Amino acid sequence: MRVLLQRVSSAQVTVDDEVVGRIDPSMGGSVYGLVALVGVTHADTEATARALADKVWRLRVLEGERSAADLNAPVLVVSQFTLYADLAKGRRPSWAAAAPKALAEPLVGTFAQALRALGATVTTGRFGAHMQIELVNDGPVTVMVEL
Repeated sequence: MRVLLQRVSSAQVTVDDEVVGRIDPSMGGSVYGLVALVGVTHADTEATARALADKVWRLRVLEGERSAADLNAPVLVVSQFTLYADLAKGRRPSWAAAAPKALAEPLVGTFAQALRALGATVTTGRFGAHMQIELVNDGPVTVMVEL
């Protein structure tokens, strides 16, 4: 499982002209939030998803080397199977390393629920939908988190 994590001052995800998930500084009292683009591979489990959520929640990438847990920063979770693209051959990516929907969808849900259980305000995209994501990356800070 991997998460491309971005520190943002605001973000939203839209599906068919409907905003389905949004974070901004007024949520939780922080001036920052996190966008977590989540990719799942075949070997991932619920334990992996919970451990990765804990790492993301406590990762010190916000102002003053503080974490989302420290600042009660909101998190926008969006499934992103393309994080497992294999570009080794030719010009067409292979998606073979990305888990199928039957495995990936519940694990992205477990990741989001684990963040909520830790105290995070979490909004999400819509699994499998064509989404438009708008965000203001602060810093910019973008890190890849894997377990």
